[in-house]
Amino acid sequence: MNSSPLVPPWTQTPSLTPWQQSQQIYGDALTVFWGDWLDLRVRLVQVAASGLVSPLIYILAFGLGLGSSIRPGSAIGENYTSYLEFILPGMVALSSMAISFGGTTFSICGERLFTKTFEETLLLPVHPLSLYLGKMLAGIVRGLMTSGSVILVAVLFTCKLWSFINPLFLGILILNCAVFSGLGVLTGLSVKSLESVGLYNNFLIIPMSFLGATFFDPSTLPVGLKFIVYLLPLTYTSVGLRSAAYLPMDQFPWYSLPLLLVVAIALAIVGAYQFSHQQD
Repeated sequence: MNSSPLVPPWTQTPSLTPWQQSQQIYGDALTVFWGDWLDLRVRLVQVAASGLVSPLIYILAFGLGLGSSIRPGSAIGENYTSYLEFILPGMVALSSMAISFGGTTFSICGERLFTKTFEETLLLPVHPLSLYLGKMLAGIVRGLMTSGSVILVAVLFTCKLWSFINPLFLGILILNCAVFSGLGVLTGLSVKSLESVGLYNNFLIIPMSFLGATFFDPSTLPVGLKFIVYLLPLTYTSVGLRSAAYLPMDQFPWYSLPLLLVVAIALAIVGAYQFSHQQD
């Protein structure tokens, strides 16, 4: 008797309209996310505080230490009262990047390499895009929790609440979390050991932390360096958050929103493909 070839579980459903399929993908993504949330909610304080240490050190060392010798109009423009005020949005971007990427990567690595429960996720009868979106949403929540702690610190230093919670600021922050949690998903699916995660962190995240316009205004750089800096997605987040917090709307770099969105969509496409071909 001839055996029929294996068919991916997400294709074993009746034909649906594009709208019905998108609704199903969205609903399945929330289901995948809920599984991660049940594990995440018991560590809320730990997650919120884990990404706060580095930004606080940078704020103390650069904002209050080095910043005391930097005057407005010298290297940071005349729109900021101090260097501390200048770097605070960058610290929000930095913390959201680090935790969205690192938390998502280690979560998937733990399931793949240690608890060996990731195979159960791959057997779920859902679309690969739902698997990616569910994991990515969990990374967004991690990033928002940690960056929320940094935002609280920024508000305490500047006494400018609306600057850090306005819709434009929060929209850019969510896009940044989506980009780096997406990178975390791809990294978690591809690495073979925790040592490999360290390589990604050393050659991708740490350089981007210092080159992603968190500590300087990229417009003051030479053309060659400016080209490199503007290849980094964190640059658009830092510049966008800083503008959303302090500058008038007519000076906001609107190009940062579609660029971050395009990167997030591209990562979703790659992530869905990776999930559909994942073997472990």
